[in-house]
Order: sequence, then C-alpha cells, then structure tokens
Amino acid sequence: MSEKVGNSGDSGGGSSSSASSTTTTHGDPAVVAEKQKEKARVSRTSLILWHAHQNDAAAVRKLLEEDRSLVNARDYDNRTPLHVASLHGWIDIAKCLIEYGADVNALDRWKNTPLADAEGAKKHNMIELLKSYGGSSYGQNGSHFEPKPVPPPLPNKCDWEIDPSELDFSNSCIIGKGSFGEILKACWRGTPVAVKRILPSLSDDRLVIQDFRHEVNLLVKLRHPNVVQFLGAVTERKPLMLITEYLRGGDLHQYLKEKGPLSPSTAISFALDIARGMAYLHNEPNVIIHRDLKPRNVLLVNSNADHLKVGDFGLSKLIKVQNSHDVYKMTGETGSYRYMAPEVFKHRRYDKKVDVFSFAMILYEMLEGDPPLANYEPYEAAKYVAEGQRPIFRSKGFIPELKELIEKCWAADMNQRPSFLEILKRLEKIKDNLPGEHHWSIFNA
Repeated sequence: MSEKVGNSGDSGGGSSSSASSTTTTHGDPAVVAEKQKEKARVSRTSLILWHAHQNDAAAVRKLLEEDRSLVNARDYDNRTPLHVASLHGWIDIAKCLIEYGADVNALDRWKNTPLADAEGAKKHNMIELLKSYGGSSYGQNGSHFEPKPVPPPLPNKCDWEIDPSELDFSNSCIIGKGSFGEILKACWRGTPVAVKRILPSLSDDRLVIQDFRHEVNLLVKLRHPNVVQFLGAVTERKPLMLITEYLRGGDLHQYLKEKGPLSPSTAISFALDIARGMAYLHNEPNVIIHRDLKPRNVLLVNSNADHLKVGDFGLSKLIKVQNSHDVYKMTGETGSYRYMAPEVFKHRRYDKKVDVFSFAMILYEMLEGDPPLANYEPYEAAKYVAEGQRPIFRSKGFIPELKELIEKCWAADMNQRPSFLEILKRLEKIKDNLPGEHHWSIFNA
C-alpha cells in the first residue's frame, strides 16, 4: 500500500501540487523537506495503527523494518499499536511489536496499559503473553488484580426503565447488526419499536457496558423532530436493550440504492432535515458530535420519504464547549471511512466540523446516486480524500449553488466549513430559488 502524503490545508489536487505550493509559500527547501517528513510520519502512524487493528502482521512488520520508532506510535488518545492488538487479542501482532521493543506498560489517555485492555476484553492468551513480558495491570478503574463488580449501566431506576416482559419479539425481525449486538423490530405495549440488543455473551464485558451506558445517557437528553426518539432501555437485566422509535421507511442508504440520483428539490428537502437534526446536536455549549454520519444512519420516517431523522449515536461524543473555537483532542479513525473527514483519518485534532464534512459526502451521494468514490474500497477512499482529492461532480443535478455548498462543506481546512445553521440558511435560499419541479426533468435526462 502506498503511503499517503496528504496535507490538511490542501483544498484539492495530489501531493505534487501541494508540494509545489509549499515551495512557493516558504521558499526554504529545508522547510519543505521538514513538512514532507512530518506528513510521511503522520501517514505511517495511521498505517501501523490501522494494520494492527486489521491483524495484518506482515504489514506491521514491514513498517517496523522501515522505521522502528513506529512501534510506540500513538493516536490522540495516546493508544499504541500494542493497545490495539491487546484489545482484539491479536497475538502475532503483539509478538511482532514486543520483538521491536514495544513498551508493554505504555499508558493511554485513561491510564490503561495494554494488559488492562486485554483483561477488560477477556483475551486470556494475550493476558498471559503480556504478563510474561512484565506487563502491569492498572487502568482508570483501578487494578484488574482487585476485581470490582461491574456497576449497572445506570445507577438509579429511571422512569424510562423498561421491563423486558413488555417487549414482544414473537414477530420480530433483524433490521441491523453491529459488533456488539443486533437491532430488531419488535413490539412494546402494542407499538412497533426498534430494539438494539446487546449479545448475551458480551453483557458482562466492561467496555461494552461502558459504551451502552454512554449511548443511553446521550439519547435520554435528545428531543428533536429530526433525531430518532429514545423510548427506554433495559439496564437491570440481561440482555441489555435500548429501545427507540421504529421508522418504517428504512435507511437512506437503501433508499438511494433503489432510487438512484434524486432531483435537486428532493435532495434539498432531505438535506434540510439532516441539517436541522445536526444543528440541534451541535448547539453550544453541550455539543454532540455524531462522528459516524452516513446514509445508513439517516432514517426515513415512512415509505413516502417525506421526513428524515438522524440516528445511531453509538460513536457520538458529548463535548462541553467553553468557547466557539474549541478543538477537541479525540482519537482518529472513528466512524465509517467513506464519509470520514481527512483530519480524523490522519489522527489529528478535530471538532464538530467532521460532521459537516460527512454531510457534504451524503449530499453529493443524494445528487449523484452513487456513494462518493464508489470505485475505491472504503479505506482507500478515505486515504485518497486525506491526500486532498475529492469526488468528481458528474450528475447534471449539481446546480452551481449546491456544488458550491458541497465544496465548502468538504473543505480540507475544517475552519472553512460552514456550521449547520449556516448550511440551513443556504439550503433555504437555494430551495426558494428553485423553479417548479417540472423544470427539473432536463437534469435527469
């Protein structure tokens, strides 16, 4: 795999154009060389963390042969490749990293060692391996040698706690799957609902419970017509379950797959719904960054597709903003590659504007009919975007104002991207200037 040499300030073009513009700006070849060196270092850091995550021992070894210092590379949560391997239980990766001198007691942002991660994930072979190399067991919850009972997902009984006997699964069907469980259509007190059910085998896993608790705590706070409505949760019995309203229209991914490119007026109508939901989530001072905004996480209320809601907050983060210029030091590579902002892919500091970038990719897909960079695998698409490239506008539905809005929303510099409140104003203006629907047939010819 070729290394990426993207620059977060690029607005387009490949590495050669960014290099030449740098030369023009700074003049000093030493400065240019140092910048290129830094870009390559960021690239290799992303790659070794990714290959460790993918259990690709050959690729990890190759990178270490080229640069031994990568063995202790860190993302913005201070997690090393050994943390990643330990959490997943990838023994071959761990052995390779230790062979190259990995620090077995490196601490991440939460003061967890790789061994603490392995114990939390119950990776017994990994636990033995790390202990044999002097791995210590301590983390944010104290020593794992002094096991503490896992606290219930939420400490107090709440008015939204649902008795599992009220859920009727007799005619249920699976409508989604994830790494921790599945989402089913079921019935609650006679009403169709969507139930995210944690796999029983994971119901005692500390990390899974932590994520479940986080999502419930987040959803309880949300009330907006363009955000999927939380109804309740089962937190006192197993399996743990999270119950939300059931939306009959399915997700935007499936809708676009069946319908193809949308007319500009329909795309604008859909975009307005998404932007309204996101403007609510981004409202300061308690900003919620979605971090995984994509067509699969945008749901249609009914088969008429006249109303959309933003859903799935499993990766979202609630951030208390002190001022409007806060930038959050959070881990990279969170979310889905095809819709991922370049700063996330590069493990750089980012803020709520990552959602604006994802929104641009969704609006592009609605007008184009195909996912952005559909001819690339998701990881390669994210890498291509991180190098400064962007999808090509092909559809005739890209009227100038929409094209300009998309380009602003996927700007390489996150500070140049508009807020969702600004996006709403622009979309309303574009909508008001649209001619009647019958005129749009020329764009879909």
